[in-house]
Amino acid sequence: MKFSVSSSDLLKQLQIASGAIGSNPVLPILEDFLFTIENKKLTIAATDLETSIITEIEVNADSNGKVAVPAKILLDTLKELPQQPITFTVNDENYGIQITSSYGKYRLAGENGDDFPNIPEPDNVDTVKITTDTLSQAISKTLFATSNDELRPAMTGVYLQVDFNKLTFVATDAHKLVKYTFNDVKCEVSTSFIIPKKALNLLKSALSSGGEVTLSFNKANAYFNFANTKMICRLIDARYPDYNAVIPVDNPNLLTMSRVDFQNSLKRIAIYANKTTNQVILNINNSSLTVSAQDLDFSNEATEQLTCTYEGEPLTIGFNAKFLIEMLNVLESDEVKIELSSPTRAGVLFPTENEEGEEILMLVMPVMLSN
Repeated sequence: MKFSVSSSDLLKQLQIASGAIGSNPVLPILEDFLFTIENKKLTIAATDLETSIITEIEVNADSNGKVAVPAKILLDTLKELPQQPITFTVNDENYGIQITSSYGKYRLAGENGDDFPNIPEPDNVDTVKITTDTLSQAISKTLFATSNDELRPAMTGVYLQVDFNKLTFVATDAHKLVKYTFNDVKCEVSTSFIIPKKALNLLKSALSSGGEVTLSFNKANAYFNFANTKMICRLIDARYPDYNAVIPVDNPNLLTMSRVDFQNSLKRIAIYANKTTNQVILNINNSSLTVSAQDLDFSNEATEQLTCTYEGEPLTIGFNAKFLIEMLNVLESDEVKIELSSPTRAGVLFPTENEEGEEILMLVMPVMLSN
């Protein structure tokens, strides 16, 4: 089997697929890309048995065939080559591979492509179509709030609720929560499932703007299909917590202020906060917000005052500055609103303006005030 292809075009596709290769694969062949040539089209597949990525590229080929190619040595070689046509020659008997460039020849040992694990095919799936830009937004706005706690697997992914013409993405780690909803979709079903964080990170870096993604799903897997790339991931088999139960409904106190001013103030004040709790204190009354922090261990403290609009009783509440900064980073409006009820109940953040067809709500648990 012999084929030639542009080195830079091939590298681009390999870099997308390489995200699915795990750092400690359970089988040696999982360190490889599976190359399959059919009708002058090269399909590249990579998998860690949980997440798989398949991408394709046009090549000049003399025949069909398949071979497993060691990923690291191939990627390292292509990164060091300037853009040029390269030729792969594969020995069909021992799977030896020779790459020829304008500089010389490189030999590496491949493996039998038939030994590569089967990648799940869409079977008995429901489908929803969504623009790549909307999906990118949904991932960016929720992924940071997922948990790293392996003992609570459901919270290590993003919960996706499909409800006919509406999609809701939810992420929480029990300290913070994000709920992002948009209406610009059509689907025949109402269902929900949990997508792992790794898959969404890979998806986010592979999506290019201006296209469309077909998302298909069954009980076991989600299948993302866009441009010339497919991504398949095994869903997290766990029950997602009832997130609606933790969103406080009756919040009589409403604080409105500039998002950027508040975020910048938090970044400065957080420098003086206790490094374990990152606690900042918000002292709020009718037209002024005092943001303060102290670290008694080192006698550090800082205070700033911001202008704001506030409706409600004067209130003093503590939050983790790191969480607030992350949330304000994701909200895009000029001003934000925070609904509050008491120093022991969660604060709920909203942008003052949502983009058309979308809604976002964020919740942050208070850090208890210490006397």
